[in-house]
Amino acid sequence: MRAYFTRRLLGAVPLLIGIAVASFLFMQAMPGGPTALLARNSRMSAAQLENVKRSLGLDQPVPVQLGRWLIGIARGDLGLSFTQFRPVSQIIGERVGPTLRLVLVAIALSLVLALVAGLVSALLRYSWVDNAITAVSFVGLAMPVFWLGLMLQLFFSVQLGWLPAADMTKGNGVLDDARHILLPAFTLAFGTVAGWSRYVRSSMLETINLDYIRTARAKGLGEKAVIVKHALRNALIPFVTVVAIDIPFFLTGAVITETIFSWPGLGRLFFDALRARDYPVLMGLLVYSAVLIVLFGIIADFIYALLNPRIRYR
Repeated sequence: MRAYFTRRLLGAVPLLIGIAVASFLFMQAMPGGPTALLARNSRMSAAQLENVKRSLGLDQPVPVQLGRWLIGIARGDLGLSFTQFRPVSQIIGERVGPTLRLVLVAIALSLVLALVAGLVSALLRYSWVDNAITAVSFVGLAMPVFWLGLMLQLFFSVQLGWLPAADMTKGNGVLDDARHILLPAFTLAFGTVAGWSRYVRSSMLETINLDYIRTARAKGLGEKAVIVKHALRNALIPFVTVVAIDIPFFLTGAVITETIFSWPGLGRLFFDALRARDYPVLMGLLVYSAVLIVLFGIIADFIYALLNPRIRYR
């Protein structure tokens, strides 16, 4: 298995290089350019604009800029922000903490609610409980995130006054942390719970009808042992794939959720950088997202082997 993961890591290198090149070329193809906002400033002379381009390295040919950026990535340097004039890696590092806090709570809510809803829906299939969970799941899949966030703010913050409408906690204790993070975490998790619960339900329905489940029941095992130790463990294997693919998108930041709730994470950073045309920050976030997606794909393969000993990588 060690050799398998080594090959996966080495095979990810050209993939990440390709994503980095595509991100750079995509930003170059965008109209306006990073100095478009400065050019509109009536106080900015042509000489001053040229000095800004020279200081940012934008006066160099595109292949030269690409080569310098790729060499910088290899050294851990994602470039310099066009708007803040600070290293992009430093800016992203400052936003990882708030996003990580929000994501951990959202993932915990998603896993618990999705497993419970999917398991109950599978065990009580075609009942009114199953139909109700299915209806709520379809609503969650179809509901726009921005609308859900605004409705939660309107109801719990404006009308009831129970929870803050936006911003992070000011460090006033665990209760204050929970009050600030509950609405954005639930908004971020709701659509995911709807999708994940359907995967759990379908996987459980397929598993509980297999021969080894009937054999376990015939041997006299209790229903709880059959469901938890035999059916659920194997039913989680395809579910792990979905979770491993979705977690990087949590970590890279939910742009809409963080923007609505003024959460100073990676999603809000992406929105602000896009509005300001801060291309190094945007490219850094794209590379960061690609690394997480590849990494969690490899982690998912490792979890496969833990859940099912029959799986071996050669």
